[in-house]
Amino acid sequence: MFTGLVEELGSVQSVESGAQSARITVRAKVVVDDVKMGDSIAVNGTCLTVVAFGADWFTADVMPETMRRTVLGTLQNGEKVNLERTLRVGDRLGGHIVSGHIDGVGSIRRKERNDNAIVISIAAPEEVMRYVVEKGSITIDGISLTIVALGPDWFSVSLIPHTAALTTLGYKGVGGKVNLEGDIIGKYVEKLLSRTDEQATKPNKSGLNLELLQKNGFL
Repeated sequence: MFTGLVEELGSVQSVESGAQSARITVRAKVVVDDVKMGDSIAVNGTCLTVVAFGADWFTADVMPETMRRTVLGTLQNGEKVNLERTLRVGDRLGGHIVSGHIDGVGSIRRKERNDNAIVISIAAPEEVMRYVVEKGSITIDGISLTIVALGPDWFSVSLIPHTAALTTLGYKGVGGKVNLEGDIIGKYVEKLLSRTDEQATKPNKSGLNLELLQKNGFL
């Protein structure tokens, strides 16, 4: 689990491509400070497992499913990537709950300055837009951001100078591809509401059902 607060900008050292997979080595300092074999690190929002590491680098394998779902397969040597270690029990949850499992790929369609902020508009597929609500949370390349506006197939977010300077969104231009992850709470709510009337009202062992949630103001 992650929070969407990027710890540092790393850079791609090498990409070894397989038939449908890849092995990526990333130069980093902060996230390898206490790294161990098998640890998880989010690379542009994608949860990857460390299979090798050194004082200022780590390597992770990217399986075919991840290659299909993300833009990791397009990474080039020297390209900057957002990096975050997993959340530790007791840490502050400064962003929102992020799983590191990408729902789809978006494309930057507009970047414009609004006083001290940069407003970025992103075209997104339906599998992402179904979880997009105004003032809700979304993860873009591993960055926890708040949605400020949306349309049928796009949404926009606003970056403060700090976020623009320390993440990939400050460097990517119009047409750039980004990994998108919808709010996981929205996914569970959707699953609950999509149940049949019989399933929704039938109590489980704990007595929890849709009627009880509605009665107590959770829906």
